[in-house]
Amino acid sequence: MRGVEPAALETAFVHPSAVHEGRASSSYERLEFLGDAILGLIVARWLYRRYPDASEGELSLRKSSLCSDLALAATAERLEFGELVVSGGGLASARRRLSVLADMMEAFIAALYLEIGFERVAAFVAREHLAEREKSVATLDDPKTTLQEWSQRRYAAIPLYSERFEGPAHDRTFYAQVAVNGEVLAGGSGPSKKEAQRTAAAAALDVLRERYDDLAPRELSAPVSTPRPKPGGGSRRGTAA
Repeated sequence: MRGVEPAALETAFVHPSAVHEGRASSSYERLEFLGDAILGLIVARWLYRRYPDASEGELSLRKSSLCSDLALAATAERLEFGELVVSGGGLASARRRLSVLADMMEAFIAALYLEIGFERVAAFVAREHLAEREKSVATLDDPKTTLQEWSQRRYAAIPLYSERFEGPAHDRTFYAQVAVNGEVLAGGSGPSKKEAQRTAAAAALDVLRERYDDLAPRELSAPVSTPRPKPGGGSRRGTAA
């Protein structure tokens, strides 16, 4: 990428386990914190412009889908970030690797932002992540959101989650259970608290769909059309990332 020194991006690929084992002095954790906020703003602005007829609820679901660990990991894998990671013993399983790839994607976005600024990073994210992921979105029924909306509609109460974790700080597995109206419906696990809750919510929805018929997928808004260039017109210039 023009204007970027490769050395400025190296920390984005250092897993915390490499620091714990003395192979590096700092990991991607601080960059990940910044990248999460930058990504959220980029995605929110992109969705606001692209889906002018979408409700706030739909925009939130779309944002959640595009910013999920699964989506970020898919983009990081396509960009072959996994080949660049510096780690110790923290990548023992494929399940953990998904979380690591997502963390590195956020860290990389932050590192780019610090080097080339917000607009060029936004162009990179739109091209390499948002446009690609939008093609593969089949549903926006985020399990946690769907379960909460249903629970509030039926019981005027929100689902309650309980969590625990096992393992060292750099390689934890989280476990969650979810209860609705006082009944524990299901449990789940994952490499983060959020993913464990999401898995538990998805399992709970499977249970509820066996009992009730009011959990149908929502209808989605159409994106704004991409303007076609006028015949004989000059080429459009955009911001290069």
